[in-house]
Amino acid sequence: MTGPLDVRRVMAALPHRYPLLLVDRVERIEIDRSITAIKAVSMNEQFFQGHFPGRPIMPGVLIVEALAQAAGVLAVESLGLADSGKLVYFMAIEGAKFRQPVEPGCLLQLDVEFVQKRASVCKFAGRASVDGKLAAEANFTAMIADPPA
Repeated sequence: MTGPLDVRRVMAALPHRYPLLLVDRVERIEIDRSITAIKAVSMNEQFFQGHFPGRPIMPGVLIVEALAQAAGVLAVESLGLADSGKLVYFMAIEGAKFRQPVEPGCLLQLDVEFVQKRASVCKFAGRASVDGKLAAEANFTAMIADPPA
């Protein structure tokens, strides 16, 4: 088990950058098994300007994206893909459920585990929570491939 990993290490694993980098820190990573990461949700996020004025709520699709990015870090670290040029692409999302709103000022905890791990396709189960309360969950599949030409 390793961790924590700071945002520089996260950025080394993921191609995402502001404003779409949704993992700020990795608390713990158990290679080939699971990851716990954090997204610090700030009122300064661009999406809060329109979602929703007067009642800011993090869009559910971005919570799922944050889970997928945490899974990307887990896959890169577990499969030894750092500096390989390979990318982790979303292929499918299943069973996404949203349990409570995620508001500015909270720490969104992202817990993701491998369900199936192969060299080119991996399946994950993810849960996002705030203060120990489940906010969202989803199962998803990702493909490891070369970037587009």
